[in-house]
Amino acid sequence: MGKPVNLKEVDKVIKEYDAEPSSLIGMLQDVQAKYHYLPGEALHRIQEKVGVPLTRVYEVATFYKSFSLVPKGDHICTVCLGTACHLRGGPRIVEAFQRELGVEVSQTSQDGKFTLETVNCLGACAMAPLVKVDEDNHGGMTAVGVKKLIQKYK
Repeated sequence: MGKPVNLKEVDKVIKEYDAEPSSLIGMLQDVQAKYHYLPGEALHRIQEKVGVPLTRVYEVATFYKSFSLVPKGDHICTVCLGTACHLRGGPRIVEAFQRELGVEVSQTSQDGKFTLETVNCLGACAMAPLVKVDEDNHGGMTAVGVKKLIQKYK
């Protein structure tokens, strides 16, 4: 489901960081921004060019929740389930996304367009209930609004 890995692009990322082991997190962030996850081929290439053990690369890639080793959709839909969002209908919004996309939380839609995630807080309680699609915040979301939101990003 993920894009094919272009090792020349991965090499470019490594070069931007001068293959410096202390920049491993930055390299992983840039690779993930490109592919929406961390492909195994890219991790092996980073290990090879930077000269750190592969176990170290995977240790960093699996330690931080923001990294993913499985392909994600073109758009990441994150539903806040913090206290304010929960009380204002967050769980119903998650259910609406599940129904519309045909996925469970942490899964990607069949067409590869959307990945559904939840978080404990997005830090914008005044906008509750809040949904974040990629970098865009959508406050005051309703279960009915989910369908329109998905259409906007298709």
